[in-house]
Amino acid sequence: MPINELKLQSVVAGYAGTTVLENVELSVRRGERVGIIGRNGAGKTTTLATAMGLTQQISGQVFFDGIDVSSLPTPDRARRGLGYVPQTRDIFKSMTVRDNLRTGLQGGPDARLEDAYAIFPRLHERRDNFGNELSGGEQQMLSIARSLMGQPDILLLDEPLEGLAPVVAQELMSSLTKFSSERGLGCILVEQHVALVLEFATSILLLERGQPAFWGTTQELKNQPELLGSAIGLKSNASSSIERSAQSQLA
Repeated sequence: MPINELKLQSVVAGYAGTTVLENVELSVRRGERVGIIGRNGAGKTTTLATAMGLTQQISGQVFFDGIDVSSLPTPDRARRGLGYVPQTRDIFKSMTVRDNLRTGLQGGPDARLEDAYAIFPRLHERRDNFGNELSGGEQQMLSIARSLMGQPDILLLDEPLEGLAPVVAQELMSSLTKFSSERGLGCILVEQHVALVLEFATSILLLERGQPAFWGTTQELKNQPELLGSAIGLKSNASSSIERSAQSQLA
């Protein structure tokens, strides 16, 4: 029986001969939510790209359902149950919302569109609008919904909140959290909004210069405010500094 688990084990990876990640490990199963945080250039995006087969994996292994998929191309990983939402909003701007969603169905029934509308009601309201007529937040909702049309077991999201108004970011993350809990979707989220990551994720991978500085539950990391504060660039009195930073991000 499939275990629906994505696991990175002692992964070393990079681009064009340059090593970006060193000995990175993480795992996520259906219904679990992992957040990846760290300063700019820490290797967060590269971690997701490596899981999808988009980097040069130098050593280590990437497992899915207990099978080593390190040598498999990206489309094969997607067919096995990995979904990917890149930083660039992956939609067709000259197509309607409805037709964008249909491109993600991979031959599945149109009835699945109702799932997308249930997660993001705004898309139902805008289903006949073209992609270029949507706001930035609506385009991001559409990008995520397109990925969900393929019914992935694990969804990788790379900074989905970039450029979004706080209220829209909150709405999007609330919808994702609900869907993950109700449908058993596993998620790995890379995001600069640390407060939202800590609220969303059940486990956290903290990267520093491409190496894991922490891997464990969200609560365990919250109990180490000095570690979290130094990693995201906050100075002394880290606990109160993190709280102020979180409040400013959610304001």
